[in-house]
Amino acid sequence: MMKKKMTMMGILLVAVFSLALFSGCAEKKAVVAEGTAQEQSSAAQDAAKLSAAAAQEALKDINFDFDRSNIGPEARGIMKANADILLKNSDFNIIVEGHCDERGTSEYNMALGERRAQEAKKYLINLGVDGARMKTISYGEERPLDSGSNEEAWAKNRRAHFRVVQ
Repeated sequence: MMKKKMTMMGILLVAVFSLALFSGCAEKKAVVAEGTAQEQSSAAQDAAKLSAAAAQEALKDINFDFDRSNIGPEARGIMKANADILLKNSDFNIIVEGHCDERGTSEYNMALGERRAQEAKKYLINLGVDGARMKTISYGEERPLDSGSNEEAWAKNRRAHFRVVQ
């Protein structure tokens, strides 16, 4: 009986000693080189974020057909790219500017420019951009990109422009 107790005590002591030894090994600190995974991940996120100037350059205008405010097939791809930029850079707000060509009355063009800006804003909202980050304004025919009086110039001026604000 005594021999059995001694054997059990020996096994118990070996088990306790082993546990102490292994748990001590788990406490060792690993040597970490500069640039941990967390720092690298943060750097990648920062690289994905753009400065305001870079975001302004990256956001592209969309154009509209004559007397229309609907987002056309060509503009949809541009809007998707713009939404991706805005979603990755959630600290930027934008003003969606609606513009028109010189044809039509000033009053009509101001209203059409507003419809264009609103449609562009709604489209971005549908793509996941927070509507609270966007304001709209219409400039009608007041700020043309091209001052010419021909179809080529008018096509450039029928647009929505996305301006980054802090």
